[in-house]
Amino acid sequence: MSDTEVVSSTALLKNVQDMLNEEKWTRATLSNYSTNQFKELDVLLKEAKEEKSLDELKKICDEHLGHTKNSIIALYLSGMIALSRQIIDDSTLISLVTIFVDNHKWNIVKYLCERILDYGESKFALRTMADCYKNDNEEEAIFGIWERLVKVDYEEADLAKSLAEHFEKLSDSESAVDYYKKALHRYINKQLFTNVREIWAKLLEYCPEDIDFFLHVQKKIAKNISEDKAVLLLQDVYTSCRKSQDINTAISILKLILQYDEKDSLARREITECFKEKYADHSQLEEYIRISNLAQNYRNVHEAIQDFEKHIAFDKGNFVFHRTWGVGRIAKIEGDEIVIDFSKKREHAMSLKMAVNALQTLVKNHIWVLKATQKKEKLHERVKNEPLWALKTVIRSFGNSCDIKRIKAELVPSILSAGEWSTWSTKAREVLKSDPSLGVSPENIDLYTVRERPISIEEKLFNEFKAERNFFERVQTVRGFVSQKDVELDSEYFNEMFSYFTGYLRSYNQVNEQVVASFLLVKDLVRQYPYLGTGLQLDFQQLFEDIDDVSSVFMAIRDNKIKEDFLNHVKIFVPNWADIYIKLFPYALNNAIIVSLEKEQFEDKLVSMVQNCFENYREYREAVVWIYKNLSKAPWFSKVGSTLEKQLITLIHILDITYREIKNHRDTSENRKINKQVYTILFKEDVLYSFIDLADTDTILRFFTFIEDVKDLDPADKMKLRSHILDMHPDFKFFGDMEKTVSTRGLIVTAAKYEEKQRQLTHIMEVEVPANSKEIAFALSLGDLRENAEYKAAKEKQEILNSTVAKLKDEIERAQLFDPGTINANRVSFGTKAILLNNSSKKAEEYTILGPWESDPDNRIISYLSPFGGTMLNKKVGDGFDFSIGDEKISYEVKEISAVTL
Repeated sequence: MSDTEVVSSTALLKNVQDMLNEEKWTRATLSNYSTNQFKELDVLLKEAKEEKSLDELKKICDEHLGHTKNSIIALYLSGMIALSRQIIDDSTLISLVTIFVDNHKWNIVKYLCERILDYGESKFALRTMADCYKNDNEEEAIFGIWERLVKVDYEEADLAKSLAEHFEKLSDSESAVDYYKKALHRYINKQLFTNVREIWAKLLEYCPEDIDFFLHVQKKIAKNISEDKAVLLLQDVYTSCRKSQDINTAISILKLILQYDEKDSLARREITECFKEKYADHSQLEEYIRISNLAQNYRNVHEAIQDFEKHIAFDKGNFVFHRTWGVGRIAKIEGDEIVIDFSKKREHAMSLKMAVNALQTLVKNHIWVLKATQKKEKLHERVKNEPLWALKTVIRSFGNSCDIKRIKAELVPSILSAGEWSTWSTKAREVLKSDPSLGVSPENIDLYTVRERPISIEEKLFNEFKAERNFFERVQTVRGFVSQKDVELDSEYFNEMFSYFTGYLRSYNQVNEQVVASFLLVKDLVRQYPYLGTGLQLDFQQLFEDIDDVSSVFMAIRDNKIKEDFLNHVKIFVPNWADIYIKLFPYALNNAIIVSLEKEQFEDKLVSMVQNCFENYREYREAVVWIYKNLSKAPWFSKVGSTLEKQLITLIHILDITYREIKNHRDTSENRKINKQVYTILFKEDVLYSFIDLADTDTILRFFTFIEDVKDLDPADKMKLRSHILDMHPDFKFFGDMEKTVSTRGLIVTAAKYEEKQRQLTHIMEVEVPANSKEIAFALSLGDLRENAEYKAAKEKQEILNSTVAKLKDEIERAQLFDPGTINANRVSFGTKAILLNNSSKKAEEYTILGPWESDPDNRIISYLSPFGGTMLNKKVGDGFDFSIGDEKISYEVKEISAVTL
């Protein structure tokens, strides 16, 4: 601030102080106030903002309110500054408005409320504005205020109902339905069933086709009020469906009623009549009703319905599936005999009882039926070009519940190739995410369903929120909901999601990662939308003090935005924030922490932290890698006292530790990530080679020994390093034999063999395993597993497949691709061809050194892991060696070494 600005600011603050004193001494009456005085105060606020003196101005006003609590000037100035800073506490402005309301100064009240609303919606200001309009008999204006109020006050039910009735009179049925729905949800929350039933009837009148809405709401009624009340309302929906002749929905409603009360005899009679109407043209209708005992109260109604629906699917012209014969079509049913035409077994006859147990019925648009009845080229073209149709077809084929793995199994390779799937699935996932006719199962986020009626993106996200079981995935979903264009936060969907997080803050015994995340998320949402006021005192400092283990809580937070907000709040609200940052850094690995500590000149703390991480590298292995990559060039890093040699030795130790942890299946994903980072630093970025190039022979020997001791390191890397050392120092002596550098765990392979093994694994996983799963499922459907030969055969095949898959996965996991560019023809090594002189027979013998996968002894291609291959490794031209076969000892001399083409 310049000297001129300081003088100007001082004058403004003195002027305000004089105004406050004058107000106090003259005891100005409320009758002397008009909107003009407040407009003058607004000009003063504008000047204070320009002169950057709002904080000093608020401080003066707050101090004045300490002894003169009803000071109009202080209340207004302090309240408006707080409002402009989005401070949630609006008690000063509420006190100010209340003073003028009590004195019926409505023009001033209206002005004050309008000023409050300039900064965002406020329940208090809107209610007070409504009172102003009511006092002035401005009825139309009141409805506009009510609309705004209903959007921000989720508990306001009566006004929502009044607005619905208002729009009903205006013949605006769309708006009327919207407000009736809001009122319905809010009356349910208040457990006012009389109001609920009244509005339920209205909505059935206006939108009887919106069955999904009624089904969603009835669950809430059953939970919040009672199941009996839910049944009463479902009966109204059933009656509506019967009037509109929507027989399928009517049956679904009756099934739901029977789930609540299986003894409901009226619902049982009605569902029997509905089935008779739906299947009136079925040749075996009466017989199947008799067999299932559907109309007999003594049988469990759910079993009877299941039995009936299983039988009724068997009729002339319908499709069925048999594990061996595939898809067939029912040719005729005569008495207890059914005749089926399979593609390879025409006119196959069996008893109806056997058919029901052995066959799976299929609808005519089932994906298996389409595969069996349509030309592959035509089906391929439609699936490829119409992903929405294909998705709906497959999902509906399997009980309207299907995950992406099952979709792939049905399409690849029978319709799409593996290559086509990659492109197609990207489009399909986008369709699954955005198309309103597709949703997710409320019980499982991975299962997709087809919606008979399109839903809004808000409802789609809400369904995903309910299905998601992971807390932090729900955080992402609610953020996605809020980010939608023109989203309505007064919807019941958002209210339920928001309440989920505020629930953590209302009743917690211990502050864990979910409580912390809920606090930060709710606070952020309230900051963006102040009218979301939770009624909670959001005090971060108190919350932080209640955390038992800050590091554990921070590590458990699985959301980067929440972590960032947490660190920001720590710096703002926690006095010893620097110490907390130091404690959290090994888990946060956030550059913002380093920048903040550097900016505040906490270099000594940074040095101590880095020293601690390197000393305890086993615990802080990821932090050590991050520090090496990001901080080793920092000006203050030299104070750590860690030479490049020490840093690299630590990285080699971490490489060894992570290999062993991976092998023992401990935190595999995390260790793989760290292992890859260290490997890249040491070998791909050539840091290790650059260091060795400048090191003395003692240091080189020490480093090579460290590398050699890393048992699971790729043998090719060990051989390459050894060759590099020998190229620089031809007479360098190593301890031990080269065979020790060949890991029994690692497996050097060529790219061609690696791809061949992967293709073999892919074929088993994507073709043979799904086919075997179908065989097992079908065999299970036959019952009596003790004498089920098909089941035993399928299970035996499953064991063979599992064993083969496990072996292939293990080999592929061990495989290390050989880089042909690293072939060194100066000595016998992987990828070389050696011509040896057999001193016993005086004949030349030619051998190619590759890996176990490529080994072909008949063609003199031998593995580097074989006894003979291992003996030859690292021999130069002119070197001799002996090799024993049984009792025979053969002497060889290396005559020529050349690189092979891979």
